[in-house]
This record gives sequence, C-alpha cells and structure tokens, in this order.
Amino acid sequence: MSTGFRYDELVQKALISVVRDVLKDVSENGLPGNHHFYIRFRTDHPKTKVPKFLKERHPEEVMIVIQYQYWNLYVADTYFSVDLSFSGIQENLKIPYAALTAFVDPSVKFALQFTPTFGDDGDDDDGTRMSFKEKSDSDDDSKKSSDDGKIISFDSFRKK
Repeated sequence: MSTGFRYDELVQKALISVVRDVLKDVSENGLPGNHHFYIRFRTDHPKTKVPKFLKERHPEEVMIVIQYQYWNLYVADTYFSVDLSFSGIQENLKIPYAALTAFVDPSVKFALQFTPTFGDDGDDDDGTRMSFKEKSDSDDDSKKSSDDGKIISFDSFRKK
C-alpha cells in the first residue's frame, strides 16, 4: 500500500540531475562565457574523498570554485571528481552528489541548496537520495508541524 508521494525526495533528485547535467556539459565542452561554480559539500560525508589537509581545515563543510584552475572533471551517476590546485599542488577530490549542500553559478544568479545524506539513514545505492527527517505516526498524533499541509499560493508572484 502506498503511503503517498515523497515530493521532497523527488524534487531533490531532480535538482541533483540539474547539477549532474551541467557538470557533464562542462566536462565535455568547458565553461561557457562567464559561468563558474561555487560548490559547497560535506567533507565529513563517508563517501567524500578529499586531501587530508583539506578535511583537517574544514572538518564538516567546504566550498570549492570551478572556474579557471580545474582539471580532469569527471561526472558519474552518483558523484563527480575534479582536480583543483591548493597552494600550487594539484589534488583530486571525489564528491558524491549526496554530500552537496549548495551549487551556485553567480554569473547568472542561480543557486540550489541541498540536504546531504549520511550513512544508512537515507543514502541509497545510487547516492542521490536526499535525507529528510521521517515523520512517525506518533508525530502526527502528538503535534502537527507548522509545515504540515501548508499550501503555497503562487498568485502573489504572478505579474498582474
């Protein structure tokens, strides 16, 4: 029996596919025009691979820039890897999409935010499932969240 749609997870997967598609295009064709990316991710995610010094300086989260000095951008279904220069030394980073917290292209004022997943609490085999706090039946009975059943009207955003 279906308990309903997990729209939050569906949206997160769709947003991850946007990042994946953009990075794939850049890996094949380079960065067009003034595009560049600020990518924030969790260094403490178990599938993230970064140099030891970077993890020591940024034990939870770090932001990288993909603009001028990046090499070997490789885009897979569940992660991407890229070589970046740190103090003149080229280092390889492997970043699962499940570890992303933000993707920004400031050249076009575009930004996405993510909720990363960790371990067994929502990290599917493909690494793209985003973690959201699961509601238990007791949560429904004991108290209602202010977001439960909230309807967002887009009328206020429409030009009249």
